Amino acid sequence: MIPRYTPAEFADLWSPRARYDAWLAVELAACEAMEDAGLVPVGTAARLRAQELVLDPSRIDAIERTTKHDVIAFLTHVEELAGPDARWLHFGMTSSDVLDSSFAVLLARAADQLLVRVDRLVDALGRRAIEHRRTTLMGRSHGIHAEPLRFGMVLAGHLAEMKRARRRLRGARAEIAVGKLAGAVGSYAHLSPAIEAKALATLGLAPETVATQVVARDRHAAYFAALALVAAGVERLATNVRHWQRTEVAEAEEAFTVGQKGSSAMPHKRNPVLSENLCGLARVVRAAVVPALEDVALWHERDISHSSVERMLAPDATSTLAFMLERAAGLVEGLVVYPEAMQRNADLTGGRTFSEGVLLELVRTGLARQEAYVLVQRAAMRSFEGHGAFRDLLASDPDVTARLSTESLARAFDLEHLLRWSDEVIDRALEEP
Repeated sequence: MIPRYTPAEFADLWSPRARYDAWLAVELAACEAMEDAGLVPVGTAARLRAQELVLDPSRIDAIERTTKHDVIAFLTHVEELAGPDARWLHFGMTSSDVLDSSFAVLLARAADQLLVRVDRLVDALGRRAIEHRRTTLMGRSHGIHAEPLRFGMVLAGHLAEMKRARRRLRGARAEIAVGKLAGAVGSYAHLSPAIEAKALATLGLAPETVATQVVARDRHAAYFAALALVAAGVERLATNVRHWQRTEVAEAEEAFTVGQKGSSAMPHKRNPVLSENLCGLARVVRAAVVPALEDVALWHERDISHSSVERMLAPDATSTLAFMLERAAGLVEGLVVYPEAMQRNADLTGGRTFSEGVLLELVRTGLARQEAYVLVQRAAMRSFEGHGAFRDLLASDPDVTARLSTESLARAFDLEHLLRWSDEVIDRALEEP
């Protein structure tokens, strides 16, 4: 988590002050629930809240250097500030009750911020897909011209992917919004499920179904996997932009702003730096998945091998993904599209990319598919070798003209017929909830 790739909201969210404030919120919620259950004197939580405690992270760090225990250091500092009433905090609780419940609060807040950014990217992709409903470009497989497409369909594919990613992120947000106040080893020896449920509800959390001393880490693994899939979708989009911007392709490019420089050595350069940056950052977010999966298996009811990992993963992965989503949305919003270049590139093969349509027309006449394939490929390869335009070669081949009329051959090269379903496909992506 470095400033260059950390939005301000995430710097605040993962700051020491926000972490300790979340711990205090858990303690006070638990205290109030215990008051209702008769375990703590009535009015304790209200008196503590009335003090509007301002925690000092540096003081907590100083105490921890002696205690070697962060939660004890935190509680000691609260006692310094709050006085006698603070003795009722943490009553019957264990450290993981505070740590896991507060972590869930912070991860849920992070997901909410990420969803706002996903929404912006989804909206941008939807607008550009509509804008380019009729823009034709060459579809490619293996990097080689395949068949024509609408650019709006390509963008609609990215739109549909990001909508799926959004659903996964929402699901992960729901799954992670789980805490525990079940005490050491999760047995409720000094508390009760009712106290836990009441306290967690005020924090927007549900109780873990069966806790050990910690919340089960498969929830966290699912969360980080959902982040990785969002990042992977952004990377696929960025990879396409990088290809479109290549000099010999030149079909679309990142917006190049006034005063921007592409190279310290070559003044002519306009590089896809935003897209390359997104591809690199996706690796960072994806890298969180394996450590999160490895955190699932803890010794017995708990150990702390997961703790150090999560202190790094959560800020890094969420902040980096937030930055990526902001950058990706801006990239799509500002993407400069060159329809003329798309058409120019589509014309490079002299119509060979309509070969499947010709193949199917021949099959319709009763010719065996493999025999038809040989006829079409023969004309395509001669065209590739420079012996003429593909359509002309077909029209002069007696084996082809014996089966296909001029009208049948024209139908095979009809772009509008080939792309007649593009609007329906684009609308399907736009309308998908």
